[in-house]
Amino acid sequence: MTTDPNRSTDMNLLHENLARAQQAARLGEAQQSRRGHELARALRLSRKAERAAQQARLALARAL
Repeated sequence: MTTDPNRSTDMNLLHENLARAQQAARLGEAQQSRRGHELARALRLSRKAERAAQQARLALARAL
């Protein structure tokens, strides 16, 4: 049985490349998830601000 050092190195490089690709994919998914959470939070805060503005308009209209 002969072992080819080039083949062994190539296999190690393949495994490293696969690990890098998987890590990059997970990082991309995490970033996308974070952006989604940030967008949802911004929408909630926007609705809250709009409700507060509407309440302020109503309070002003009642005061007049």
